Amino acid sequence: MRWSKALLVFRKDLSEVLRNWEVMAPMIILPVIITVLLPAITTMVPDSSGSGNGDILGTILPNLPEDVRLMLSSLPEGLQVMYIMLVYYFAPFFLLIPLMVSGVIASDSFAGEKERKTIEALLAAPFTDSELLMGKILVAFAPSVGVTLLGFTLYMVMVDALTVGRFGFLLLPNLTWLVMILCLAPAASLLGIGATVIISSRVKGFREAQQLSALMVVPVLALLFGQASGFLILGPTVLLVLTVLVLVVDAALFGVGLSLFNREKILSQSH
Repeated sequence: MRWSKALLVFRKDLSEVLRNWEVMAPMIILPVIITVLLPAITTMVPDSSGSGNGDILGTILPNLPEDVRLMLSSLPEGLQVMYIMLVYYFAPFFLLIPLMVSGVIASDSFAGEKERKTIEALLAAPFTDSELLMGKILVAFAPSVGVTLLGFTLYMVMVDALTVGRFGFLLLPNLTWLVMILCLAPAASLLGIGATVIISSRVKGFREAQQLSALMVVPVLALLFGQASGFLILGPTVLLVLTVLVLVVDAALFGVGLSLFNREKILSQSH
């Protein structure tokens, strides 16, 4: 595979992404909701006791690491809940960012080319199948990782600025979040890209591909509900294990995607 050819595809698709607000809008809206609105709303809630607080503390607190439980035991109940929400409960939401961003861009990769009637010229270009797919993967992977890192930085600044006066120390970053953002999030992005590129090469339009790729959020919802119920706490070890598992699936998915790639079939679907 010639990387120079893959980078040509990358640059061409990236220029189209930056001009397409149907693709850019979701890349901006969801990260803003997660990184700005969630911490702002959570820190605006009064530090008071309530049945809802008891439910959260009863399900998640007993499963936290011993040092975290010891630290929280010296805090009022309201601050305990705030800490759990900001540091643990909202963590899985961040996996939606790389999945969503990569899914939207990858959906536009082949399906968008069909709608713009440019797929024929692309498939006729002197690129190998692996070079075409790698270019498509890169154009979705780079922005998704970039948006995720930027979103985490903004979330960290928001959380620390809004809570340091109440807790007396900075809540973020910690090891759990660093492992999730630097290891699991990129792996999740590749997972979404691999599946979505295959889907996009088989359907006729951008919206159809985007709707099917939305199913990739189901594993994230499972993590969210698992942690909310206290069944699974996303610590560094759990996140590293998940990263390895996702990378194995990524490798298999990309292998299948390359083997299924067929230029003639894609061309026939574009007419």
